[in-house]
Amino acid sequence: MKSVLYSDQRPNLWQDLMNLQAAVMDYVRPLGLELVTDESEGYAYLRQIVSDEEDGNALPRLVHRRPLSYPVSLLCVLLREKLVEADAGGGDVRVVLSKEQIVELMQTFLPLKSNEAKLMDRIETYINKVVELGFLRKLKTDRAVYEVRRILKAFVDADWLADMNDKLKVYREYAISQS
Repeated sequence: MKSVLYSDQRPNLWQDLMNLQAAVMDYVRPLGLELVTDESEGYAYLRQIVSDEEDGNALPRLVHRRPLSYPVSLLCVLLREKLVEADAGGGDVRVVLSKEQIVELMQTFLPLKSNEAKLMDRIETYINKVVELGFLRKLKTDRAVYEVRRILKAFVDADWLADMNDKLKVYREYAISQS
């Protein structure tokens, strides 16, 4: 399980995991990993157990941490907001956005440039990075339409949002002091 397992993409493997969940947990714990499953959202993944590195018994990191750039972090926050809106609306559990809608969300927060084509290319790069991270998925029917994966809620939680909000506050104060 190097990546996320989705119940809708691999139903047979998902069912096997659900049946053997306790055994998988027992197997990965000595490796410093824990199995995280969300049956209602339909995903599972392995996460590194956070250990106190000062005690000298810390296991080497098996799951890579990936620092995200500001624009990619911002896109994750904006997509997370869309999930919250969809959940509050009580409608469809899937959130589907076109490339144009994502660009429109991002344009508000990115500095204005004279060359709009370059801005579009940069935003497309950010979208591709989020697809690579597994938080967005291109639909097979239309390659310019993306589904926001519900696993984003597990990674962009309240603590992460609070931290991002603090960083945005610092950026805002810096921008005001420079003007």
